[in-house]
Amino acid sequence: MYSENREDLLTRVASLYYEYDYSQQQIAEMLQISRSNISRLLKEAKQKGLVEIRIHKRIATSPALERDFQERFGLHQAMVVDQRNADYSERLAAAGQLAAWYLEGILRPNTVLGIAWGTGVASAVNALTPHPVLHIDVVQILGTVGTVVSEIDGPDLARRLATKLGGQYHYMHAPLFVDSQTARDILLEQPTIQLTLNQARKAQIALVGVGTTERESSSFLRAGHLTEQQLYELRTLGVVGETAGKYFDMNGNSDFDINQRVVAISLTDLRRIPFVVAVACGLPKKRSILGALRGGYIKALATDSITAQAVLEEDERTR
Repeated sequence: MYSENREDLLTRVASLYYEYDYSQQQIAEMLQISRSNISRLLKEAKQKGLVEIRIHKRIATSPALERDFQERFGLHQAMVVDQRNADYSERLAAAGQLAAWYLEGILRPNTVLGIAWGTGVASAVNALTPHPVLHIDVVQILGTVGTVVSEIDGPDLARRLATKLGGQYHYMHAPLFVDSQTARDILLEQPTIQLTLNQARKAQIALVGVGTTERESSSFLRAGHLTEQQLYELRTLGVVGETAGKYFDMNGNSDFDINQRVVAISLTDLRRIPFVVAVACGLPKKRSILGALRGGYIKALATDSITAQAVLEEDERTR
């Protein structure tokens, strides 16, 4: 029998099978192992992340729009899905896939990844290929929204992403919105919340969405945290959107009372994270995406070409 430690054996078998195209029977004869054992070793190699099998479905993109975004807003990366005949859910899923591929290219072992919530974030988490050998810890960067759709809330996304990346997950044991700044300050004094916030501030990568104050697409309206009247009042103040739970205007300014009731890292903290990857699609978000870009809160953006074109036109119109 071939003599070596277990992981070396798994790597050797996987390399012979996937890279050099030996059959399982040929490998069995070469290493003097039964063919059934070779099959089990190949399965184990995949389970341990030593083998990654990717099927790259082609996603049409718009290189010209991507270049415009990178140059105009100083982004590390712009990813623009060009699927004009697809519906919103299909375009969001494709943008999430592009964001996932980008994340896989920048993830490094034993780093910390901060995560927000929402359908855009969920689309990237769903598309990400498991990399359990990376040991990436995932931490919530904002409190729990408490939405009825738990699959897009921070705790579930943190757990699922950490499982894919072979690390631990850290919950923010607090609601996102509270009734007053006083209530928020009391929560921030709790040691467990302080610990999670400090971990979030140390993240090298963050995965976020971009929310809007437009009635038809406000996630916090759907989740019951804001009323239509409150959204209207925010719009009259010039607030266009939010990211990581904190609201801002068209130019990225965030000095608004609502942000004093939010349990999350600050937008200044977010800006300090080297790689902040946002997934956001839809015309109602054009002004909120623009505000996040002007504020420097995101470093990479995955969106669709219809939205991207609208953002660029809005930027020209409001300069």
